[in-house]
Amino acid sequence: MAQAQLTIDLDAIRANWRTLDALSDCETGAVVKANSYGLGADRVAPMLAREGARRFFVATCEEGADLRKALGQGPEINVFGGHMAGDAELIRDAALTPMINSIEQMLRHAESLPGHPFGVQLDSGMNRLGLEADEWLALRDTAMKQKPRLIMSHLACADEPNHGMNAHQLRNFREMTEGLDAPRSLSATGGILLGKDYHFDVTRPGIGLYGGLPFKEAHRVAALHIPVIQTREVQTGESVGYGNAFVARSPMKVATISAGYADGLIRALAPKTYLWAGETRCKLLGRISMDLITVDVTAVEQVPETLELLGPHQTVDHLARHIDTIGYEILTSLGNRYARVYRGG
Repeated sequence: MAQAQLTIDLDAIRANWRTLDALSDCETGAVVKANSYGLGADRVAPMLAREGARRFFVATCEEGADLRKALGQGPEINVFGGHMAGDAELIRDAALTPMINSIEQMLRHAESLPGHPFGVQLDSGMNRLGLEADEWLALRDTAMKQKPRLIMSHLACADEPNHGMNAHQLRNFREMTEGLDAPRSLSATGGILLGKDYHFDVTRPGIGLYGGLPFKEAHRVAALHIPVIQTREVQTGESVGYGNAFVARSPMKVATISAGYADGLIRALAPKTYLWAGETRCKLLGRISMDLITVDVTAVEQVPETLELLGPHQTVDHLARHIDTIGYEILTSLGNRYARVYRGG
């Protein structure tokens, strides 16, 4: 079978949620947007609901509607993107809680779904989503009379504990929300790790659930093993792959494995990336193509049926450093062609 296997450890996600939950004295939700960062919200969210999570966060109403089918009635599903034009039916039918980001969204929500639950997102300094201070001042009394389910903001630099932006946003958020009768939320994974001053009433762990930084103590969640389709002997001076990007300087053994950029393995990974055959590190050769990758297995006496790209030797954050990106991008880029195998749960 020439299909790579992505193994997702639900017990590891559960353990990560428990650890992050234990760091605060407040309610702990779960961010499951982008299909639980590519790992399957239909499997992850119900498991976390059984564990005790009662608030889930998605990016769009379409994600929220899919999540409601997986969760059933009960848990609250908060939509970061708020109430966009055309969303009213989805919000109503899936019992979603849009996080209102503007006066326009507030008017749309009040007119199309009067009395339906909502939350409010404030811009505490990131300049991305949310009501700015003057907008919130104009809307606050009206919004609070309708009892928002949550008031939240988002930290821009929480993965850098000493960055001055963290204290700046904390101060702004407190000034915008002090004394209001509604639960407050400021922290995703990085904010949880900043300490109790940042926790308020609800935390929203995301990447930390899935084994990524800045949660250094996270249990590893994802493993990726790619089948070896063929091995060949390559002689000195012979090239490998598109564009003659690699030329052998000595005789070597090369394995061709069944994955590529169509599976979310970004082409820029090629120059610095290794795979593993047991305990032997094997360099990726030449270019990553759509469906295939070539790997130096000269040092491997008995080439295994699969090579490991993600696993005990290498995480999404290791791969991310090779191309100056973040583990989020590596994880959410993993494509749909993998055979997904779930462990635990």
